[in-house]
Amino acid sequence: MKYLILVGDGMGDLPVAELNNRTPLEAANTPFLDSLCRQGELFLTHTIPEGYPPGSDVANLSLLGYRPEEYYTGRAPLEAAAMGITLSPEQTAFRCNLVTLTHEPDNQVRMIDYSAGHISSDESHQLIAALEEGCATNTFHFHAGVSYRHILLVQGDYPQMHTVPPHDFTGKDVSAPWTRYRENPQWAALLDKAQDILTNHPINTTRIAAGKNPANGIWLWGEGKLPTMPTLAERFGITGSLISAVDLLKGLGVNAGLSIVNVPGATGYLDTNYAGKAQAALDSLRCQDFVFVHVEAPDETGHQGLLREKIQAIEDFDLKIVGPILQGLQASGEDFRLIATMDHHTPLCLRTHTATPVPTILYDSRQTDPDCGDGRGRPNTARDGGSGLPFSERSGEAEDKRLHNGIANGELLMEKLLERHKHG
Repeated sequence: MKYLILVGDGMGDLPVAELNNRTPLEAANTPFLDSLCRQGELFLTHTIPEGYPPGSDVANLSLLGYRPEEYYTGRAPLEAAAMGITLSPEQTAFRCNLVTLTHEPDNQVRMIDYSAGHISSDESHQLIAALEEGCATNTFHFHAGVSYRHILLVQGDYPQMHTVPPHDFTGKDVSAPWTRYRENPQWAALLDKAQDILTNHPINTTRIAAGKNPANGIWLWGEGKLPTMPTLAERFGITGSLISAVDLLKGLGVNAGLSIVNVPGATGYLDTNYAGKAQAALDSLRCQDFVFVHVEAPDETGHQGLLREKIQAIEDFDLKIVGPILQGLQASGEDFRLIATMDHHTPLCLRTHTATPVPTILYDSRQTDPDCGDGRGRPNTARDGGSGLPFSERSGEAEDKRLHNGIANGELLMEKLLERHKHG
């Protein structure tokens, strides 16, 4: 038996007037997801425990079968693990975004872009190298990641500050958190020096000339120390791989004992290598039990408030990830159980995450044999035991009200997928 979890990050949303009060997921053409949903089991999964921030770190930790209440220590340590950084007990990792800020005459600071225009890794690596050369001390060191996502390592004790995710403030006044960041002279000196280096770097001169957002500041958040968690092999006796363009997810996979598959051309955006990720999933399942495939693009477009692009991202997830993987598994003749879901909702009108329970499909190839057609959205009829509904937020809520079959946490979701109780 093979097991899969396919995650369209942030696909969930709220009804949009422009879409006749439908959500982007309802408006998108998703024949493969709809086919699985009509013939599989549909329910809501609670990925965010009460009192926890609705971030991709907490939510995907849940989807991998771990309770954040027991294992979550922060986002940045997970990303550091994916980058091959081994944290000592004395070190704290911060996520370090390259961002676009404006500093206005009345001392107002505005977050123009949390990603500096989705700056390329080639450009950002040069900027991070300049920051390491100009700002590194016995306390601070910069490490380059992917695109706008990087790590600042802090050695030993450091002045505490209350951090916030930059994507929660796209286009908004961030004067209040920026002032808090600068209350300690050590942090203020670091932020000022980083701003000076970035503003005057040739990379940003070129970006401005090309009409792109410059990476003219750093934003620190998601701090934490080294997590300690058992592997999935230790907990459930399974081997597997994780496929994602995002260091956060790779770090989760490292800590869960999964093999990390780095797909060339995987970018975390609309231009990612979908075909490569789908093929990597099928290749991994030839010799392993489990694969977790994560696609970031719906979340990124949600943070940007881009309606058409979010619909495209959802349709690409269906057509280029779910479809090829499903067809490849059917061709192999292997039995499999597949979950298709999202980690959280990223509503366009909010441009940030919510803790709303997520619609989740569980499909078992032994119980149904879907004809997924040619990708043009020809619907299948429901079979015995299937939900008979298309995949959407509204459908998940309807099934939850009808059957009261929601899953309270990710640990129970993994047990449900694997049809077993956790070891011990």
